[in-house]
Amino acid sequence: MATKTSYYLPHHAYWPIMGSVGLFTLLAGFSNLMNGHGSGSTFMIIGALIVVAMMFFWFGEVVKESVAGVYSHQVDVSFRMGMIWFIMSEVFFFAAFFGALFYARQYSIPWLGGEGALGESQELLWKGFEAIWPTNGPDTLGGKEGGHFEPMAAWGIPAINTLILLSSGGTVTWAHWGLLANNRGQLIKGLIATVALGFLFVVLQAFEYHEAYSDMGLTLGTGIYGSTFFMLTGFHGLHVTIGAIMLTVVLLRSAKGHFSPENHFAFEAAAWYWHFVDVVWLGLFIFVYWL
Repeated sequence: MATKTSYYLPHHAYWPIMGSVGLFTLLAGFSNLMNGHGSGSTFMIIGALIVVAMMFFWFGEVVKESVAGVYSHQVDVSFRMGMIWFIMSEVFFFAAFFGALFYARQYSIPWLGGEGALGESQELLWKGFEAIWPTNGPDTLGGKEGGHFEPMAAWGIPAINTLILLSSGGTVTWAHWGLLANNRGQLIKGLIATVALGFLFVVLQAFEYHEAYSDMGLTLGTGIYGSTFFMLTGFHGLHVTIGAIMLTVVLLRSAKGHFSPENHFAFEAAAWYWHFVDVVWLGLFIFVYWL
């Protein structure tokens, strides 16, 4: 007869309520800021601090429960399923932006230039419109004086960042091998290298953005090219930052003696997320920078 596995139930479930209040305050502040109200930024900061505090204390409580050994196999499975679905939601999040980029480049711009059913004589936007990529629209839209801008080249900082992220995928895998072999020194060294490479990526991307705004005339307002470029690369940079913070927490826990070859889902969750970030960057490098 199969035995029934007990399921751990927390005694105080007030962290979700605190998170909801923080997110609502953050959204309300952002909405007010977008509508020109001076209090918007204040509410955004308050909401962000509430969310950060909620995550810190809630995750801290989960860590204590895990170390205490109160979680059963059923709870471990639920954690894994939750992380899988979270990453799947991120996949579709980026798929929407990649889809917008593909639609603009392959369909909208050629159509607006007169291809297909519209006929070659159509000039639907303005006289002299050229259906080329990258484009930022008429001269009055964004860019430097005259509306001109430089597209971001692939073989500079983006290529270096690609090497950095691919290397970080190798170092986090090496750290995982050390954990499975119960080699804590290898685990910690691999995590230190991965965290360092992750934050180095963010620093180099900041330099790239500074160059784009100050020297290249490439901004978020530079037409469809600028908006898709910064939305895709900006959100990816945010995900790299979040992943590096997650791995930093895993590193600190590893240094304190947490995790064993049999029980280390927190490490696996952070590693899954990091590999996802790597794969997304490869798509970005090919379709945003290179092609």
